[in-house]
Amino acid sequence: MASSVPVPIRPLGAQHRARIAAHLLGLSEHDRYLRFGYPATDEQVQRYVDLLDFERDEVFGIFNRKLELIALAQVAYGGAAGAPNCAEFGVSVSASARGRGYGARLFERAVMLARHRGVSMMFIHALSENTAMLKIARNAGARVHQDGHESEAYLQLPPAGLDTRVSRLVAEHYGELDYQLKKQARQFWKMLANLQEIRQGVREGRERAPE
Repeated sequence: MASSVPVPIRPLGAQHRARIAAHLLGLSEHDRYLRFGYPATDEQVQRYVDLLDFERDEVFGIFNRKLELIALAQVAYGGAAGAPNCAEFGVSVSASARGRGYGARLFERAVMLARHRGVSMMFIHALSENTAMLKIARNAGARVHQDGHESEAYLQLPPAGLDTRVSRLVAEHYGELDYQLKKQARQFWKMLANLQEIRQGVREGRERAPE
């Protein structure tokens, strides 16, 4: 599953709820249907975001240069349901960011994080028409069981080794570094824009000044 070109994936926390909500609310009705299994309303999406447990689950995503969240994934661990060795994967990608393999990259990260937590079975619940998600699961070697309009995929995970732990540290460092660089770039461009406004104001003031 490993890919040669790195993609900056950043862990998300409670401080990112607004960006997570903006991403999910920006999905079309059909995309919400594929992500949640039903055509979630704005209120239902917001409730989902409000109830995210960042201490129990893993939530992570990909930002663009404008620091907009364009791809989002969650690994929900089954400890609360009495299945500590199981986890469920969910993902969504903004329409403008599709075709770049982000869903597969997020699944790779999910597998790595789950192995690190001692998970031996990763589940994916998806509608049968969600061919993109099912393709990701099949490419990873998951077994897919279809029952009408719904599908269940599960992937057995090997125990975590030293390579898993090192890969996680490297990946998280890369994601955080990329985010901070994009943040600094946005601050720099804002500073330039403000400076240009100030210069423009001074220039206009000079032009209006009496001789």
